[in-house]
Amino acid sequence: MRRLLHVLFILYCAEAGFFLLVVPWSPSWERLAGPLATIGAGAVIVEPIVRGAVSGFGLVHFVWGAHDLLGWIERRRSRESLRT
Repeated sequence: MRRLLHVLFILYCAEAGFFLLVVPWSPSWERLAGPLATIGAGAVIVEPIVRGAVSGFGLVHFVWGAHDLLGWIERRRSRESLRT
């Protein structure tokens, strides 16, 4: 069960990282700004600094997931080397 949760967390980090890295620079981000303009947030989310911050958060997810994946692989290798 623990292994499954670890794999799911790594997959989550990869998926969320990709989404948050790419979507702020896509046309769908502009369409999201339309409904938010009624509450005054539409002009803020189309600013490049906000898009960059969201993309940076996505990059953090990628790095976190890669770090966990590499740690998991290293632990497996060390356990296998102890067995032989």
